Amino acid sequence: MKATQKDFLRGVPASFLGLRIFFFCGPDEAGASAAANRLVASLPDPGERVELAGAELKRDPARLGDEARSASLFGGARHIWVRAQGDEAHDALQFLIETAAAGAGEAAPVIVVASGASDKSRTAKLLEKRSDALVAMFHPPDLAAVTQAVRAMADAAGLRLGGDLAERIARAAGLDVRLAQSEIDKLALYCDADPTAPKAVTPADHAAIGAATEEDSLSPLVNAVLGGELARIGGEVRRMRELALNPLGVVLALERRAAQLAQIAAKLGPQGRIQALSPAEKLQLGIFFREERAITQQFERWMRPAGRAGGETRLDRLIARLAMLHRTLLANSQAAELLLAQELAEIGRFAAKR
Repeated sequence: MKATQKDFLRGVPASFLGLRIFFFCGPDEAGASAAANRLVASLPDPGERVELAGAELKRDPARLGDEARSASLFGGARHIWVRAQGDEAHDALQFLIETAAAGAGEAAPVIVVASGASDKSRTAKLLEKRSDALVAMFHPPDLAAVTQAVRAMADAAGLRLGGDLAERIARAAGLDVRLAQSEIDKLALYCDADPTAPKAVTPADHAAIGAATEEDSLSPLVNAVLGGELARIGGEVRRMRELALNPLGVVLALERRAAQLAQIAAKLGPQGRIQALSPAEKLQLGIFFREERAITQQFERWMRPAGRAGGETRLDRLIARLAMLHRTLLANSQAAELLLAQELAEIGRFAAKR
């Protein structure tokens, strides 16, 4: 079975809840993760979450089946959450399917969020024709789609939200549905909302909870690192520690900006100029006024050739390096902050090279 982000705008279709394997892919990693979280919340009995990295499953494909068929520590239900890159989970899913056909027994639901994969990937082809699996492709959303998603989140939380305020939240979240959901959760708590007795939300309510999101805290760090501003990086890393920012959250912010630069390059080409875009095109690409100068400078810097030979750009190397950093932090949570600080300095030095 195949789906798109439109199928998740108003919640999770009931027909999806009886499936056992879910593959969420596409260039919008934030949208894929948000939909996967909504799916888990909609399961009749999600139980304990067991998180696995795609790199682990690539090394040991049998582990997915072992975990999916093992009993929870407390004897209840469980679900398996896999965060992968590309087709890292393909062999593990194939092994899970083959062992099920051989009579290995029922497995817990498996949710795979795969950055860098598409509905044309090997994993998608493995699953798309199965009656017990779902392949969902997520493209970067536009403002209207995120605004609609914000209103759906508000309805589910018991909030009555006007279109202008929903659009304001969508813009403030940078079209990231996860950040938008965080804003709605805060509003629901502040307003003491109840789905059975919806409450109207005013701009004053939104201002009262502090419209600033984690992205606002991360933006200066992202701009310093990707802009090659070496003199600022040390101070931003100290601020990261003082604010106790999640290292994975920092990497996700860098990945989102790298993905945005890749989307701009896909529209303009490596020699294109952001200044040539119309206001509507800039909005569609998530280039908002306060960030336009920084994004323009980063686009020009990262679209330079990575070397004298070949067509690889610096951005190509950055995306691969961030993917590796993401996996490293997942596997080394104890030393994540130190590893991240070292890598931020390296990326910044690379960005500063002429």
